[in-house]
Amino acid sequence: MTTPPLRCPDCGTEYADRWRCECGHPLEYAERPLPDSPAPDPAEFDARDGLWSFAEFVPESPKATLGEGMTPLVEASEWDAEFKLEYVFPTGSFKDRGATVTVSRAADLGVGKVVEDSSGNAGAAVATYAARAGIDADIYVPASVKDAKLRAIRRAGATPVTVEGPRRATTDVCIEAVRDGDGWYASHAWNPAFFAGTATFAYETALQRDWTVPDAVVLPLGHGTLFLGAYRGFRALEEAGWTDSVPRLLGAQAAGYAPIAAELHGDDAVDGDNDAADGIQIDEPVRRAEILDAIADTDGDAIALESAPVERELDRLHAAGFYTEPTSAVAPAALLEYRERGVLAPDDDVVVPLTGSGLKN
Repeated sequence: MTTPPLRCPDCGTEYADRWRCECGHPLEYAERPLPDSPAPDPAEFDARDGLWSFAEFVPESPKATLGEGMTPLVEASEWDAEFKLEYVFPTGSFKDRGATVTVSRAADLGVGKVVEDSSGNAGAAVATYAARAGIDADIYVPASVKDAKLRAIRRAGATPVTVEGPRRATTDVCIEAVRDGDGWYASHAWNPAFFAGTATFAYETALQRDWTVPDAVVLPLGHGTLFLGAYRGFRALEEAGWTDSVPRLLGAQAAGYAPIAAELHGDDAVDGDNDAADGIQIDEPVRRAEILDAIADTDGDAIALESAPVERELDRLHAAGFYTEPTSAVAPAALLEYRERGVLAPDDDVVVPLTGSGLKN
């Protein structure tokens, strides 16, 4: 399979491969694959290849895979919702969706070393899939990264590079290394392959619901890796004729790190802080405009939550058998808030992804 080219949606420049357009805009695939056949019978769909079972939608070929995907979709009666258990991936987070596709692209290109900046989960995922592909990896992380995530990076044979200061400083140092030619940028915020991977969340959800989509999906929102992936996936399903609608996308941000919620509701609506949800503490999401467009297109929303409701929800999740990390509790906590505000009706059909394992804390 020839590695598909990338194109800038802003200026139209096309590249064989590059991490960012020369004009500064994130790149996308020059062509997006879509199936030209009707949706298959859900009872006969062969899902043994995990998320790669949806190859007709995915622009890369599986060069680095650990059998990831097809995470369970289960009833969560206490929340009147369905939870998709994204924390059962090989490295314990949904970031494996993006990592398998991104590292597969790197392997197809013959890359010798990948680099990534991450608060933990994406770094562990990229490190693990790079090991699977036999590719070296440098993972830039904040000095405050949790020890369990640092151990996962090291044990995959990658080199962690710790950076003092705010989360943004980690990205800046990593990008400087990329500019100096020190590796191929496997960025979960910039690389379109990562979003092609996270889009499989939507394909699996629709299949598990017999090609129907929920009224809404409530998701954690930092860089928008899963949020935009879900949007792209549900939109692709509708365009392919496999489903007939796109759900409302409702984001959950951490107070103190909530630029999308601030844009929608003003700074007063995002006051406070949230130290519990370290996985979404992003001040300047790379694809901010795209996130806002996805919210507008789906009649969605984004709100900010402080630590207290997230910690309460984490306790509820653990007591109900869902052993997640703290950031995963942001979306269920936001679900309650959206219902209290009347954004969601009591009988709305809602799916919530639980994104990271509590075993990583």
